[in-house]
Amino acid sequence: MKTGAVDLPLHTGKCPPWLFRRMKPLAGAVSQLVIDEYGTGELLKRISDPMFFQSFACVMGFDWHSSGASTTACGALKEALAPDMGIAACGGKGKASGKTPSEISRHSDSFSLSGAKRKALLEATRMTAKVDSSCVQDYHELYHHSFFMDERGNWAVVQQGMNDATGYARRYHWRKTGNFTEAPPESIAGARTEGTLNLVSRKSRGVRESSLGFIQDNPARLRKYFTGQSTLFDEGIKRLPQRHEILRCDLTKKDWNILNHAYEIQPRDYKELLMLQGMGKKKLRALALVSRLVYGNELDWKDPVKYSFAHGGKDGIPHPVDRKSYDHTISFLRKSVEEAKLNEKDRVGALKRLAGLE
Repeated sequence: MKTGAVDLPLHTGKCPPWLFRRMKPLAGAVSQLVIDEYGTGELLKRISDPMFFQSFACVMGFDWHSSGASTTACGALKEALAPDMGIAACGGKGKASGKTPSEISRHSDSFSLSGAKRKALLEATRMTAKVDSSCVQDYHELYHHSFFMDERGNWAVVQQGMNDATGYARRYHWRKTGNFTEAPPESIAGARTEGTLNLVSRKSRGVRESSLGFIQDNPARLRKYFTGQSTLFDEGIKRLPQRHEILRCDLTKKDWNILNHAYEIQPRDYKELLMLQGMGKKKLRALALVSRLVYGNELDWKDPVKYSFAHGGKDGIPHPVDRKSYDHTISFLRKSVEEAKLNEKDRVGALKRLAGLE
């Protein structure tokens, strides 16, 4: 289940060591309380909720609107969570994200998970990253991927992408699902981005089906629309907004080799197509545009964002769209902080930060 995304101003620099030292015990204490009261599944559900996660990061001491809240909160959780709690965290920012598969395998051993569950977890880390980097084309490049898993094989993902042009980072939240390519349920938050191409919406189903058909048939059929052997592509481009254009030089020889390799593999569905090495956003976009041109399938250019965290007045208090859900989140966090095993100074500080969010 894709549960959401949130846009945040991109802040450079690192979290002060003294702050991170305080964040770890708070993250651990609140997490342990949630696990003791409701189980690891509930903690994963909360982590996958953009509103809860943002509030949680604030309680730990980070600015409400900082992109660093994502990476630092995930880092604190990774150090605070442990297999003996029945839950663990993998991956992280930059190079650490590349270690996610090996860390999943290591924790799978610790939890004595079956081969099938291990395989499902490895598929989840790869598919969530692929969907948000290649299928939801919103001009954000992923640079952070944190994968949370429990002893039952449940999981949640928090990942973040960077938009250099706007100076904003966008955060994406997932929790366990078997559906990665057909409108995964979501509660997305952030500022809408014009020109976002969403290839995993219901509206894009026809595009996905015909894109797969082009690969299963033969890429040579696709290639003629990019080599001048047909005027159909030129005529089609005239009917599309300029932002939709793909220039003929966009697909390189290497790109065509990847498409030809995909034809040899014969993927059975869109998920298998996405899983092929090298099948990135440029090739998926090309397939989608020719699908629109040849078959008239609709392209979904609506940014799949549903929540917005706005700031009111000089006090910077956030006012999310869903006030009822927000109030519930704050109430849940307050109860957790009050009952967690913390020293009094940390507890009072966390409660004060919570009060500042109301």
